[in-house]
Amino acid sequence: MSTVHIPSPVAPMIPRTLFNADHEAFRATARRFFETEMAPHLERFEEQQHIDRHLWNKAGELGLLCATMPEEYGGSGVDRLYSMILVEEQARVGDSASGFSLHSDIVANYVNNFGNEEQKKTWLPKMATGECVTAIAMTEPGTGSDLQAIRTTAVADGDDYIVNGSKIFITNGYLCDMVVVVVKTGDINAGAQAVFMLMKELAWERMLIAIGCASGAEGALAITAEYVKERKVFGKPVAAYQNTRFKLAEMRSEIQIARVFVDRCMEQVLKNELSVEAACAAKYWVSDLLSKVVDECVQLHGGYGFMLEYPIARAYIDTRANRIYGGTNEIMKELISRSI
Repeated sequence: MSTVHIPSPVAPMIPRTLFNADHEAFRATARRFFETEMAPHLERFEEQQHIDRHLWNKAGELGLLCATMPEEYGGSGVDRLYSMILVEEQARVGDSASGFSLHSDIVANYVNNFGNEEQKKTWLPKMATGECVTAIAMTEPGTGSDLQAIRTTAVADGDDYIVNGSKIFITNGYLCDMVVVVVKTGDINAGAQAVFMLMKELAWERMLIAIGCASGAEGALAITAEYVKERKVFGKPVAAYQNTRFKLAEMRSEIQIARVFVDRCMEQVLKNELSVEAACAAKYWVSDLLSKVVDECVQLHGGYGFMLEYPIARAYIDTRANRIYGGTNEIMKELISRSI
């Protein structure tokens, strides 16, 4: 079992109160998994364009997949704080390769909320064990964030549908065994029902992005704080310069602000009271902040900030997409503005 050094997050200014002992036990399991099974191999996963297939089974064995699904369908029936923890630990090690949260918190919810009993019993237990890997095919080459403009069609053919169209940016697409595909059937009423189904999980998807971005920013700060204390310039550590200390202080403060807002949003999630606007605000603001933090951290690394051997350089590449997927940040602002 290999491992890599992952700095502990900088201590929060305001203690977090969301989690109990069971949550923290789950976090310990998730942290070990990402530090030992994922982090040491991220470069190889990127080269082969997918994680090793057996890691889905390993994650299933540890109870990391579909934890919020009902026990009768193979899940643990726990609250969404477990999903939050999984996303935080994945982001903390800089893992952008695995699509566990999409599998467990987006696809599984579609099946559980809208599937019939046969579909639930067929797919959810296999998803919980990792036997079945799932994906979502939403985006098309010409639609971007405008999901209602999709052109892919599905035409009934007896007990089957003939699907015709193109999809891109399919997380887990390489290894998937089952895909949720967004299509048009030509029936206006059915199309309206489908849009309702699609929109139901978008707020939670955006929260998952915000959660990952907050944790990713904490991870970037921790990596940089450690680096500037060790790296010497003109005979003294980079951390000894006032500019460095001020930059660290600014980042820590803004990350804490993001953390408080995200945690407050999660309290609303648990009560099923989170508004669309709050989810959009969390997604756009925290993903913007992550880009800002990583950029500052690259600057503090100097020339080494561009070397892919350093995790901050990889973060500079990987974290940029957060402002695009789940609906671009411009779309988030448009949605927020409609409620004003």
